[in-house]
Amino acid sequence: MEIVQTQGLCKRYGGVLRVKELALRVPEGAVYGFLGPNGAGKSTTLKMILGLARPTAGQIAVFGSQMTRKNRLSILKDVGSLIESPSYYGHLTGEENLRIIQTLRGAPARDIEEALRIVRLTGQKDKKVAHYSLGMKQRLGLAGALLGFPKLLILDEPTNGLDPAGIQEMRELICALPKQFGMTVLVSSHLLSEIDQMADVVGIIANGELVFQDRLDRLHARSSHNLALRTSNNAVAGELIGRMGVNAQPQEDGYLLLPYLNDETVRQVTRALVQQGVDLMRLESRETSLEDIFLDLTGGKAASL
Repeated sequence: MEIVQTQGLCKRYGGVLRVKELALRVPEGAVYGFLGPNGAGKSTTLKMILGLARPTAGQIAVFGSQMTRKNRLSILKDVGSLIESPSYYGHLTGEENLRIIQTLRGAPARDIEEALRIVRLTGQKDKKVAHYSLGMKQRLGLAGALLGFPKLLILDEPTNGLDPAGIQEMRELICALPKQFGMTVLVSSHLLSEIDQMADVVGIIANGELVFQDRLDRLHARSSHNLALRTSNNAVAGELIGRMGVNAQPQEDGYLLLPYLNDETVRQVTRALVQQGVDLMRLESRETSLEDIFLDLTGGKAASL
């Protein structure tokens, strides 16, 4: 079952189409990584799914039901969210802040202790939130989204501004939610490395358009393995290697690019070169990185590593 499904989703701001014909497919029980450069349309899309922004065109279905003005609130009862920076009352404690959210959501009071335990804030629940670190505030925001233990959790850039330890902690929390509570998590990020370590399924958006959507391993499968060879005479080496049935493509950096070869074929190639008086200067393995694939998909707009 697809927990979230959009069709032809568009959003126009000031005469500019920020989200274009988006067709998201978020499978049940997955961590769906919504990846794209800053300004690509991630937050706008999530706000439309949550009813915080009205689509210019298109349809949104959540839990298999088409979302309308009439049923939006009933659908969103099973959705938790953390969009942009978490909101809180600084003069209240962490537990008091959660008590307000629990009352508004109509969630069981017992969920507060459980949510605090999950985000590892039990020891700081009586501390005023104004004195929380940024990482603690982010975890408190996640705890608020967990109240009622929704079927779908939507998180917009939850690691923004966190230090490496905080990023790792947030990542571990997100990865544990589907396994422990059967939740589906839709998490956006401009951090390619974070999505790579969290997600089962990834959707990549660029300039408001979805340019890739599939399982993460399918994205990795796009990477290619090659051998790069630099010799004292690449022209002669390329001709000789070609006669051996191996394609050798000259590169701008002075290398010949070969397909990935087994050890025996590499031995034969290097021996043939030496026998023809061509010196082997360097031989190295090259692999198309996930970053290279991302840049290709998004037209060169970088995500952060």
